[in-house]
Amino acid sequence: MPQVYVLMKPAVCVPALQRFPRSKPWGCALVALGTAWFLWLLKDESIADFAPYKPYMYAGFALLGVLTCVFVSDFLAVRGLALVLLLLAKLMLDTQRWVNSDWRLVIAVWAYVLAVAGMWFTISPWRLRDLINWATANEKRLRLLCGLRLAFGLFIVVLGLHFRVVEQKPQAPAVSGGPTPGAARVSWVCV
Repeated sequence: MPQVYVLMKPAVCVPALQRFPRSKPWGCALVALGTAWFLWLLKDESIADFAPYKPYMYAGFALLGVLTCVFVSDFLAVRGLALVLLLLAKLMLDTQRWVNSDWRLVIAVWAYVLAVAGMWFTISPWRLRDLINWATANEKRLRLLCGLRLAFGLFIVVLGLHFRVVEQKPQAPAVSGGPTPGAARVSWVCV
């Protein structure tokens, strides 16, 4: 949906896009989202060696999220976005591995691209500002990039519908005495 809005009104969106990297409200919202998401994931982790310290870890990570919003104001929105990208990549990788289709690799590759982008923007957050300035340098480039992102988004929607069809198909029963169909592929993916 944001791509459609940018395609319709690029002149309105360019200043907002250029202000994003140094936006304190966006930064606080994204860091809060990332911190809450991380704490939710930590709740479900079974870390037996650290079980007695888990309440301290919750408090420490929550405090780290708050202190980040208070003391790291430079490119806070980019850092918060990087955190959310890393967590989103984890979710995508955890989810795609259960889909019985080779098309799931599209989601896996996309997740790794998001993870690398998250790490890269964490290390050098000014790079996102430079990318935004490059992308918004002229209206033709901005429209082209938004059109490509919109096409990719529609491709992902079609892929999701394909996954639904694959999920609802009845699986063939395994042949007795032999390996189950796709066992070699599953073991290769696990390696």
